[in-house]
Amino acid sequence: MLLVYTHKISPRLKYVFKHICTRILGVEVDFTTQIESFIAHDSLKMSYTKQQLGNEFFVRSHDILFEQGLSDIEINVQSWEDTKGLFSAGEKSAMPFDVFAASFYLLSRYEEYLPHVKDQYGRFLATESIAYKNGFLEQPVVDIWAYKFRDALQQQYEEFQFPERKYSIKPIIDVPTAYHFKLKGVMRGIGGTLKELFQLKFKTLYNRFMVIFGLQHDPYDTFKYIINKQKQSQYKFLFFFLLGDFSTYDKGTNPNSKHFVSLIKHVADYCYVGLKASYFALESSEVLKKEKMRLEDIINAPLKASRQSFSKLNLPESYRNLIEHEILEDYTMGYVNYMGFRAGTCTPFLFYDLDYEVQTPLKINSYHMMDYTLLKVHSLLDKKKALNEIIKQVKQVNGEFIPVFHNYTFSDVERWKGFKELFNIVLDSPNEN
Repeated sequence: MLLVYTHKISPRLKYVFKHICTRILGVEVDFTTQIESFIAHDSLKMSYTKQQLGNEFFVRSHDILFEQGLSDIEINVQSWEDTKGLFSAGEKSAMPFDVFAASFYLLSRYEEYLPHVKDQYGRFLATESIAYKNGFLEQPVVDIWAYKFRDALQQQYEEFQFPERKYSIKPIIDVPTAYHFKLKGVMRGIGGTLKELFQLKFKTLYNRFMVIFGLQHDPYDTFKYIINKQKQSQYKFLFFFLLGDFSTYDKGTNPNSKHFVSLIKHVADYCYVGLKASYFALESSEVLKKEKMRLEDIINAPLKASRQSFSKLNLPESYRNLIEHEILEDYTMGYVNYMGFRAGTCTPFLFYDLDYEVQTPLKINSYHMMDYTLLKVHSLLDKKKALNEIIKQVKQVNGEFIPVFHNYTFSDVERWKGFKELFNIVLDSPNEN
């Protein structure tokens, strides 16, 4: 166990030390403000305060972990070997930067509480983030800093054996609409037909009628392919089904359709199933409750995980709603248009509510790549290169890689050509050095 001496044991301090020491490095941590207890401890120990006590392992603390509420913090990002560092700690510190304060800033999403520019859906933009502006968005810096901390501590405690963790994957399959043409209802079917006529999309119109009359497979119905892939993988896939009512933003399959319900039950026999909360469930606790109950009635089990439509988050309200409805895990944290680490980590972490200054039970699983991001890369070779690079970053810290694909990603639609190959790269990655 690592004992940390500090001048004040705050909720922020306990939160970030437990993420770095316990979740990433696998070492239990405890805290003391008593010098006598600190001296008597005969295993790993360090001080995290303003002044070093003696010759112990010492990291000079930044004020952020002892504050409450938000303040306008001036952050100077500097190069640090193969990465970047925040919050310089001075010469006497065993580490040149306060990795605990920096990690808290990123994990708590401090910058998303501050005034910022949003996109048309009200989302925080990657280009507004400190990580993007300073060129470290594509590095899991919190994990990298944790390993630097481990290596520095190891020099002082050479006998101590840190546990090793293994790289893993958790593929996400997002299902905003299960079918392209099937189960759309009469009115939507007529509307789609007229739209394709006016836009002269005769090939799509032909495919529509072939599917409706049962002469052709629906292009978005790739579930058999995905389940076959699941059978070959030791890592469970996680499906998110949209069960919201039809709206401007959400045009999913009718949640009352027996065929759709049967599909969800079938998928749940092989994979984990979560809720893709609709656009309006983000704002309304009642709508979220209704959609949660719909899914629980289908899978006959409590809902554990959710993901918001359009990857939209309003902090802290979005997460408070999930906590209120006892949803334990969220998979919304990430950027739709950029690969990388929105919270700076590839290790699941608990949501810290900056308004209430409390660690919550909600586990945040940030995703690191969405299939749409790879559409910006033109050739399949370059897509593979970009995907392998982000996988390499996660592997270097033995983290968990979470990519988001959609059911239609595996269709024969031209824009998704080659994505089955990319999915295979993800599935094969744990077996390659």
